[in-house]
Amino acid sequence: MAKTTETLDEFYRHKYGAVSRDFPQNDGQFNIFRIEDRISAGTSSPTFIRRDFYKIMLFQGDNVFHYGDRSITVSGNTLLFFTPHVPYTYEALKPETKGCFCVFKDEFFKGNIRLNLFELPLFAGGTHPVFSLKDEEASEIKSIFEKIIREADSDFVYKYELIKNYISELLYYGMKLQPVNSISGHANAASRITAVFMELLDRQFPVESTAQRFELRSPKAFADRMNIHVNSLNRAITTSEHIFERLVSEAKVLLKYTDWNISEISYVLGFEDQAHFNNFFKKQTDSSPTSIRRV
Repeated sequence: MAKTTETLDEFYRHKYGAVSRDFPQNDGQFNIFRIEDRISAGTSSPTFIRRDFYKIMLFQGDNVFHYGDRSITVSGNTLLFFTPHVPYTYEALKPETKGCFCVFKDEFFKGNIRLNLFELPLFAGGTHPVFSLKDEEASEIKSIFEKIIREADSDFVYKYELIKNYISELLYYGMKLQPVNSISGHANAASRITAVFMELLDRQFPVESTAQRFELRSPKAFADRMNIHVNSLNRAITTSEHIFERLVSEAKVLLKYTDWNISEISYVLGFEDQAHFNNFFKKQTDSSPTSIRRV
């Protein structure tokens, strides 16, 4: 069966031999790399797979990032955020590509009462936090990464606490680049209901095993879990539309990048049988599951 998730330990075991910095022993296994060092070491592009860690990247060059079920072309200076909930990869790196990226797990921010990574809009389900930067913005972001690199190589006893502040600066910078309506607080009951619904939806993904099953598939199921009337939920958000969108997105990923048969995919996505899944997928995409698998 195809592997669906790469752990940070595996990331380091596969790719660490080409860099000089010692294997990270800090909580959250934080580390930072220069892209040009990865190119000179001959490191290949990652396979399309989920990781169990977060990544923040300043990418300087041209490429195509395959993020979930979307392909996003980037050019020039780009700031990208990656979450454990969405699989990704990118095309082979060109020799002139530059930039930096850092990796870390949830534990890196453990105990930080102001930053719960899962709740940040940058990492919300359905978002694609890829930001083209102006020259001035790119200079600011590059400066932050250079500070992180200097601290990572230092002997300062509190260096990781300082690095957390720099990472927080990158996160807040990214949120500043997002549309205002995506980062506003929960000012009323409707927005709070929407936030809880989206969190419950996100928690069911990614699907990583054929023993796992997507169970909250209807507005009523969500309403029951949230202890509210289904009418109140539907007034706050178009629940079916969001549920269907996430089901289709996950179905495309499983069809393209696992060797699970369509019957198994039907089961994990909560359908009664393969015929039901085929009809749903066809209605939502105008394509059959089989045709997506052949692409």
